[in-house]
Amino acid sequence: MLFAMICKDKPAHLNVRMETRPAHVDHLNRLNAEGTLKMAGPFLDDEGKPCGSLVIVEAETLDAARALADSDPYAQAGLFETVEVKPFNWVFNKPEN
Repeated sequence: MLFAMICKDKPAHLNVRMETRPAHVDHLNRLNAEGTLKMAGPFLDDEGKPCGSLVIVEAETLDAARALADSDPYAQAGLFETVEVKPFNWVFNKPEN
């Protein structure tokens, strides 16, 4: 099942995002290599600066998806103000498996 992680950065934490980005990208690359990561990218503010993240993963359960969200270096560094993990049904423009 697919799950969307909708993450909102804490205000004035762009420095935390940038400092942690290499570890975050390594984490996503590992998930991608395992076939777990389906898509990911940052939300942007009015100035075009990252202010959150959308990560879509495949996991067996909601608890497993939440564990993946908790293992993200951004989450571990305290970047996020909020993290929502929701089941996601990819209907339009889904790549063929």
